[in-house]
Amino acid sequence: MFFSNSLENQLQQWNDIIRSQPNNPKAYVRRGMVKFQLAKIDESIQDFDTAEKLDNRLTPYLWQRGLSYYYAARFAEGTQQFEIDLTVNAQDVEETVWRYLCIARLSGVEQARNSLLTVKNDPRRIMRSVYDLYAVNCTPDDVLNVGKSEGVKGNFYSHLYLGLYYEAENNLDLAQEYIVKAADNYKIDDYMWYLAQVHKNLRKWS
Repeated sequence: MFFSNSLENQLQQWNDIIRSQPNNPKAYVRRGMVKFQLAKIDESIQDFDTAEKLDNRLTPYLWQRGLSYYYAARFAEGTQQFEIDLTVNAQDVEETVWRYLCIARLSGVEQARNSLLTVKNDPRRIMRSVYDLYAVNCTPDDVLNVGKSEGVKGNFYSHLYLGLYYEAENNLDLAQEYIVKAADNYKIDDYMWYLAQVHKNLRKWS
């Protein structure tokens, strides 16, 4: 299936597919992802919810909805989504960290840190380093150094997750600095790069 690059075009194409296949849950997931990338957060959640209604086996794979919940400030639901996701993907640092971020916004950083789940086997070195930061086992500089050693992608992830870390700590100056750098300096072809753009736009950070 070939899609043109513009998100608006992609949205139009998924609208057309859903018109002809209104019971195709995966089409709603994909359209929800495009809506999120366009910062239409509430609409993205509606699409993920529709996908789940059509096929409830999707529930533990709807990590995208967890991210949308975060930006909709629905932190309790975000926490719950990531906990369900981790039942099928227990070694994923990102889902573990997003659960932490939701809890931090809901109940404070101390509570988030005390309930940080153990992850041992994420194959990505940069994500193991990010996990160590959130578990207070390394410094921000350590994360940046690992990111630097892994090229653009490593730099992107180190800056994104440092920015999110500082936002949880309510250090908005550093949060802005790192997330804007992730979005502007380290473009990668990845949903999370769009998330950095969405973050920047919703927070009105230039």
